[in-house]
Amino acid sequence: MHARTDGWTPRTLERLGGWCVRRPWRVLAAWLLVAVALVGGVAAFGRPVDNDVALPGSDAQLARDLSERGGGGPASSGQVVVRVDAGRLDEPDRRAALERTAAALAEVEHVTRVDGVDARAGTLSPDGRTGYLTVRLDVPAREVDKALSRSVLDAAQPARDAGVETVPGGALATAAERGGSHTAEVVGLLVAAVVLLFAFGGLVAAVVPLVTALFTLGCALATVGLAGHLVAVPSVAGNLATMIGLGVGIDYALFLITRYRALRAAGTPADEALVAAMGTAGAAVVFAGGTVVIALGGLAVAGVPILGTLGWTAGLVVVVAVLGAVTLLPALLAVLGPRLDALPLRLRRRAGDGGTGWARQAERVTRRPWRWALLAGALLAVLAAPAATLTLGQLDAGDDPPGSATRTSFDLLAEGFGPGVNGPLSVVAAVDPPAAGTADPRLAELTRELAATPGVASVAPVRLADGGRVATVSVQPDTGPSDPATAALVADLRDVRVDGVQVHVGGSTATRADLADRVRDRMPWVIAVVVGLSTVLLYVAFRAPVVAVKAAVMNLVSIGAAYGVLTAVFSWGWGVELTGLSGPVPVESYVPMMLFALLFGLSMDYEVFLLSAVQEAWRATGDNRAAVRYGLAGTGRVITSAALIMVTVFAGFVLHTDPVIKMFGLGMAVAVAVDATVVRGLLVPATMALLGRANWWHPGRRRRPAPEPDRTEALAGLSSNSQPPVV
Repeated sequence: MHARTDGWTPRTLERLGGWCVRRPWRVLAAWLLVAVALVGGVAAFGRPVDNDVALPGSDAQLARDLSERGGGGPASSGQVVVRVDAGRLDEPDRRAALERTAAALAEVEHVTRVDGVDARAGTLSPDGRTGYLTVRLDVPAREVDKALSRSVLDAAQPARDAGVETVPGGALATAAERGGSHTAEVVGLLVAAVVLLFAFGGLVAAVVPLVTALFTLGCALATVGLAGHLVAVPSVAGNLATMIGLGVGIDYALFLITRYRALRAAGTPADEALVAAMGTAGAAVVFAGGTVVIALGGLAVAGVPILGTLGWTAGLVVVVAVLGAVTLLPALLAVLGPRLDALPLRLRRRAGDGGTGWARQAERVTRRPWRWALLAGALLAVLAAPAATLTLGQLDAGDDPPGSATRTSFDLLAEGFGPGVNGPLSVVAAVDPPAAGTADPRLAELTRELAATPGVASVAPVRLADGGRVATVSVQPDTGPSDPATAALVADLRDVRVDGVQVHVGGSTATRADLADRVRDRMPWVIAVVVGLSTVLLYVAFRAPVVAVKAAVMNLVSIGAAYGVLTAVFSWGWGVELTGLSGPVPVESYVPMMLFALLFGLSMDYEVFLLSAVQEAWRATGDNRAAVRYGLAGTGRVITSAALIMVTVFAGFVLHTDPVIKMFGLGMAVAVAVDATVVRGLLVPATMALLGRANWWHPGRRRRPAPEPDRTEALAGLSSNSQPPVV
């Protein structure tokens, strides 16, 4: 027999589980059809990405809108950076080779115009060794793919034949690096497979979570890819979705299979055990996925489109993982039947041994809670301390791994033209009344004021559009895009005042500077919304305000530790070379906010799983410390396995070439590891022991009756696979 489940959600999931058990082949066929349709759509139409950052309401966005109103700019453009080690590019034979290269580039599909290397146009460095050809394209940057980049580079063969090095730059370099290896995913899956083998002790049981996670992840990623045709989806969204999808997909399957096998071991028939597991573990999975989605929904108050996009793409992956766990997995288990236990490897411990270590740990902590609480607090304070110096910045291609096309072209241009060439600022001015021509005195004064601003290396000639109503000036800073001095220069240029001219500063560098400012302003609101909503959800689940508030605080502690490690590694450079980077880099401005939403939701899963087991023991015995010991012992093994899988998956992404993905991978791995060890193993049991009966206080609740006399017997009757309560 299995424990009775109450509530709308468990009953609904039991009915759904029963339907899947009776019609497993229909469920599997439906999932297969959906997967074929989605993957086929991606194969036919592609999965465009758009790394352009829009920020409504910012000055950079005003500059962009004004420029577009004036009809400025092509669909997109890239560069072919050229360089020689000796001599000059404008020598007769090399100049002829570059002219042939420009002609060949113009013949490539989607290329509309090619601007050659010319000292008068500023595309040849003062020493004559470095230059670049500007390739104008008729497709937006998000549709510039690897094939187009390769075609452009192939067309530059005449330059290479003359001994000139050629490297793609701009959008072409970004496209050249798109895709790359899947080392991070492979490493994460291999270690997850090993953990599952030890957790289940059988090859078939270990493979099932991997299959369901990969299948649902493929469907979710295909959906995100197709959505890129309708809305702007940055490249980091796919990597982040993969990271989250693998972690939660495997963990959710682990929880369900663990509960199902425990019920089978207790003598429950297979079909009944599967339905019962859906009502308990399935409900827990729905609750866990809901907390992650709610946390990601808190990003809506940030007012930052890129965060909103990352939020809904990650949330979509979680929703699909939950759907797979409560439909695809039961159908697969029903088809497998007793074959789930096939190919045993005899790696499992004897029943009941799994929680012994955690039980001893809980006994030590609850016996001296003050000592352990202070020790855990000190350790977490040390980890979080560097976060006090965390500053939000922006990355540029110079922070990419050495040898990548983006990094190589960035370094070559910076060496030849100065660091500011990689991040020009677009000064867009509204002129009223309209200028009759570029000789307008107001425009001459604007040019002088811009050139006189400290930190400006050069100012290009003014370009007029929209009948003289819009004037655009390209300004090259003395410093690189990620240098804080460049962000300060953006603010100084916006302070330039000329009668009849309203100045705005745009471009990628200015937009990201505005993004950092907005994230700093909105971060407290996001934290308040996410913590508030999650606390309310926990209160509804446990009917215990102290437990709900304490759980939220515990999650904040884990996130603080993640921020501290991020700061120490990436900003301070402690061990940053081990991540594949050549030195310290700024922490991208939106990473901490996105990490907060993700980690708050993910950490809540394990917190709720533990607290539900503690609450079950408390209701049975009325002994708070005994309940804490039981809860930690009963959930220790399965939560440790789940956390180890998630840590491994996240840590694997530190191997990715994109520094932003490295930050997400390291931050999430640290937070989950800290949450599953220091917080769950030390701080939570210590604080619950100190709070005693206050943990379960509820306003207006009548005093609890005296505890049962035989607490040992009550604890013995509890399931060691308790599941979180359901809202």
